[in-house]
Amino acid sequence: MTQQHDEKGPAQSPSTYEDAVEVARSIQPALNKLILIFQRTAEGSSLTTSQVSIMNQLRMRGPSRVSTIAQAELIRMPTASNALYQLERRGFVERHRDEEDRRGVLVALTQLGESELAIVSQQRASALAEIMRWLDPKDLDTAHEVATVISKLADVYRPTMNGEQR
Repeated sequence: MTQQHDEKGPAQSPSTYEDAVEVARSIQPALNKLILIFQRTAEGSSLTTSQVSIMNQLRMRGPSRVSTIAQAELIRMPTASNALYQLERRGFVERHRDEEDRRGVLVALTQLGESELAIVSQQRASALAEIMRWLDPKDLDTAHEVATVISKLADVYRPTMNGEQR
């Protein structure tokens, strides 16, 4: 069984690996295809998927250290620094000294960054809606239920960069 991280520390995952593999094998081909279609529809976006993810982290968590962002995004510090530099050049994030630890630097989303994130998020939601509108109403209702499960999975599963779970 894999480990699951929560506020109290590691715990056993509620499902067996074998059951998870069975579901993963059945969903993986279609999921790969949908991810590819979605990424292609979002190609004209002003932000990359990675930039959107970083900006969403900052929106949800507030000002954060580069190391915290790198860890949350499962990327290395230099990669995070470069991504943040690109966002900073466009005025979407800003850096400032950590008032609690003057040696540290915090990165925060700017008002312009919040505005751009909202625009891009709406564009991506519209692109996904265009894909999903091809479902009949019953399947769309089922997709709504699955969305809750996917959101929960994104919240509870926390892999590390080497593939182990924290």
